[in-house]
Amino acid sequence: MPRFCPVTIVTDPMYLDHDTGGGGHPETPARLEAILRRLDQGPLKGSVTKIRPRMAERHEILTVHTDHYLFRFEEACLAGRESLGHPDNRIGYDSYEVAFLSAGGGLTGIDLLERGEAKLVFACVRPPGHHAEAALALGFCFFNNVAIAAKYWQRVYGVERVLVVDFDAHHGNGIQEVFDEDPTVLYVSLHEHPTFSFPGTGWANETGIGAGEGFTLNIPLSPGSDDEAVLKALEKKVDGAVTSFAPQAMIVAAGFDGHVMDDMSGLAYSTALYGRLGTYMAAWAERHCRGRVLSILEGGYNLDALAASAEAYLAGLSVYIE
Repeated sequence: MPRFCPVTIVTDPMYLDHDTGGGGHPETPARLEAILRRLDQGPLKGSVTKIRPRMAERHEILTVHTDHYLFRFEEACLAGRESLGHPDNRIGYDSYEVAFLSAGGGLTGIDLLERGEAKLVFACVRPPGHHAEAALALGFCFFNNVAIAAKYWQRVYGVERVLVVDFDAHHGNGIQEVFDEDPTVLYVSLHEHPTFSFPGTGWANETGIGAGEGFTLNIPLSPGSDDEAVLKALEKKVDGAVTSFAPQAMIVAAGFDGHVMDDMSGLAYSTALYGRLGTYMAAWAERHCRGRVLSILEGGYNLDALAASAEAYLAGLSVYIE
């Protein structure tokens, strides 16, 4: 039996209060329940510690989002509207407050890492965030949890270079928008090709703008791409870029909707691939970031595949570092 290093899960029952209305909407409270149940029952159960997050403060959200957007979001929830900006972005009365707590998951994780109280942190949060732009909710996302966390790490702890790796099946347009002109954040995204997949961004020639040119690495994959395509890209394209950038901190936008059983994309990843992704993230963290990794949950909508893939990812991450 493998032995695992300690894994800190940042999560809260309040995340279940974000009400997407049922009716077949894929982003449900059951997603978090499935992951946590699997971790409580599987081989990682003795290695997992759960910590509740703090609420993000308004000024921390405003490092990424506009004041006007926050007012619109809050007003929509208090007025009892069912969505924000698009019918996919379902909201309930508590969604605004829960989104602050979701953003706070990453910030709590960073504090734990910086205080030396954890090396591996998985923020098991909802709503997700990587599609949210400065003034736009998109793709079930309202606050960009990863971007807010990266800004916080730099501003509060003086980190100069942050690596963001996004392996969600869909391109993180919101993360790219925030850091497009920023040479202090290397954004790497492996996703289904924008010709075939929401949100239609993330072409290979999108590499950053101005001072940020060369600090965005998009790797679009054809529908049907499997483990081999991802591992080849990591070895031939991503590893060298990470080494050249030499990050001081690392955030993973951990989406699991590329799984072959998940019908939210046309990718064909196995559960085992997520374990391999974990070992890659751990290797880069060990090489550059004192072994510390913050992972933040993004997509993944087939409950069985999501739970198994999240477990495999965390197992791969923690076995390597030990």
